[in-house]
Amino acid sequence: MRFFTATVLGLLAPSLCAATNLTTPSRLDLPSGFKPPQVFKNINLVRNTNLEKSYVRETINVVVENVDKQPQNDYYIPFPAEVFDRVGGFEVRDKKAPEKGRFDVDYTEAVPSDGNQYFVVHLPEPLAPKSQITLGISYSVLSSLSPLPATIGQADKQFLTYSFSAYMPSAYTTVTQKTKLKFPSNNVPDYTPTEGLKSGSDPERKGTTYTYGPYDTAEVAPGTEHPITVRYEFTKPVITVNLLERDLEVSHWGGNLATEERYWLRNNGSELTNQFSRVQWTFTSYQKAPTSALRELTYPLLPGSVDPYFIDDIGNVSTSRYRPSVGKSAGNLELKPRYPIFGGWNYSFRIGWNNDLASFLRRAAGVDSDSYVLKVPLIEGPKMAEGIQYERVVVRVVLPEGAHNVRFELLEGTNSNGLPGAKHIYAHLNTLKTYMDTLGRTTLTLEVDSLTDEARDSKFVVTYDHSMVDALRKPLTIFAGLLTVFVAAWGIGKIDISIKKR
Repeated sequence: MRFFTATVLGLLAPSLCAATNLTTPSRLDLPSGFKPPQVFKNINLVRNTNLEKSYVRETINVVVENVDKQPQNDYYIPFPAEVFDRVGGFEVRDKKAPEKGRFDVDYTEAVPSDGNQYFVVHLPEPLAPKSQITLGISYSVLSSLSPLPATIGQADKQFLTYSFSAYMPSAYTTVTQKTKLKFPSNNVPDYTPTEGLKSGSDPERKGTTYTYGPYDTAEVAPGTEHPITVRYEFTKPVITVNLLERDLEVSHWGGNLATEERYWLRNNGSELTNQFSRVQWTFTSYQKAPTSALRELTYPLLPGSVDPYFIDDIGNVSTSRYRPSVGKSAGNLELKPRYPIFGGWNYSFRIGWNNDLASFLRRAAGVDSDSYVLKVPLIEGPKMAEGIQYERVVVRVVLPEGAHNVRFELLEGTNSNGLPGAKHIYAHLNTLKTYMDTLGRTTLTLEVDSLTDEARDSKFVVTYDHSMVDALRKPLTIFAGLLTVFVAAWGIGKIDISIKKR
């Protein structure tokens, strides 16, 4: 009830209470000095680290064996506390049966004794003693790449560094392991070689892939680290969206789905050593040379999207071009900011468009059903080769006035598109008063931290009830109000206020 505003009156308040699956994420408190029980052993671990985009994407395949005498179902995965909140889209599946869905995962608070926080993976069935399961673990790490040098000339190449441990941080003993890094190009001027960890050269290089290991780590204590740093060319912008606010407004009367998105972004790449030169920038643009600055954004829109607009803090931006969709193909909104966005620079803007509501909304089965099902993308966003990372995303679904019994569900297949589990998404209901509203429009708000552009393909479903009485509330209220005004005017006009002789 703490989410409800003071304007929620009458029938609307109990309707909001009828929502069944709103979530408030929480974290487990572990006792000081906690250490995960040594009931598992990692038989073989392969970590694939992809550095082709402006954020780090990791996929880990690990064969886990229960070495305890009792069945076990809680598997702990540690991260340093300073990294934990920048881990996005964490998911674990059975590598041999990913179609069965992701495993349930809990988050913990930091343990003071070792500074780690844990993802607690709950296996769907307890793993019997001496039995094995192959886990597929995937996640992104945001803001983990650092430019080196930190400042460069306007036309210079940009290089990023990434630091990690050759030994995968684990709560359990790992028998054998290796790490594969995929770079965006062959230009990797600096990397840390290892000595004595394996026979032969380490890392092994093959094209744009560098492989550290395999290592025999059966005698290495869990938590042991071997620092590695790599430095590679990445002459593209490191696009980070500090905040994305996305509004989806549903209108039954107008048959329209209006979308507006507000962006606050920055480039986390190398900053300029000297002042920006417009002349040099024009020359670089004419040559179409690689640059670490953000020149433009390409925004695919769903088929049928119309009336797009692009506005920044100053006002309407004319440097945009919309290519409408043809048939079932997507449209493209090409945006060019007022100025190139170099490292350390910020830019905020908003875009919006309309769609036919019938493409996203259907009435639930049943002749007299008052339930509706809305299927929409969680985020859309620009599609850029260098990738985009989102620190915080707030999605508001503004439903028709009187909508009640609101529920939502994330749609997942064999891949979650970089989304956290549904119980780790902050969801609540409130009301939003717009023009000529009476009680206010029911609004479902979802808040998610640490997303990447992989979530562009994600969708979610909102189910709600909206009866004919709810639909007629506003026009009847307006009619009653106007009728009251006319009756009052007529009544006042009938009052005799003339001065008469006695």
